[in-house]
Amino acid sequence: MRRGHGFWTIAEHVSHLAEVQAMLFERFQRFIDETHPEFVPYIPKDDQDASNTPLVMNMDAALERFALYRHKQLDLLEGADNSIWQKTAIHPEYESYSLYILVRHVLMHDYWHMYRMEELWLTRDAYLTKLE
Repeated sequence: MRRGHGFWTIAEHVSHLAEVQAMLFERFQRFIDETHPEFVPYIPKDDQDASNTPLVMNMDAALERFALYRHKQLDLLEGADNSIWQKTAIHPEYESYSLYILVRHVLMHDYWHMYRMEELWLTRDAYLTKLE
């Protein structure tokens, strides 16, 4: 259920988190494989509707996809030695970029969406954080 204009649904947040995991795994892999990777900003596909919300996946499939990729990511990161963690990369959105910064960004991104899901679940309409 959409709580108002500009608000994603809980299912949209879950779907977004599931959708970005493959891209994040690929970025982690590039830090391992490349000397000085260069990234482009992630812009979700143009197949979203006019409200700029993600396409909703089946929730079981979305949670399974998230878990599958998160385990793959953790396996990859556990095998990364100090030299890989120290690598820098180019990303036009950031002054500096490294595997360490990317992992921090992923964790903050995940928790931001998880907070929004909890807020949508528990908070009365008058008290929802408006992002517009």
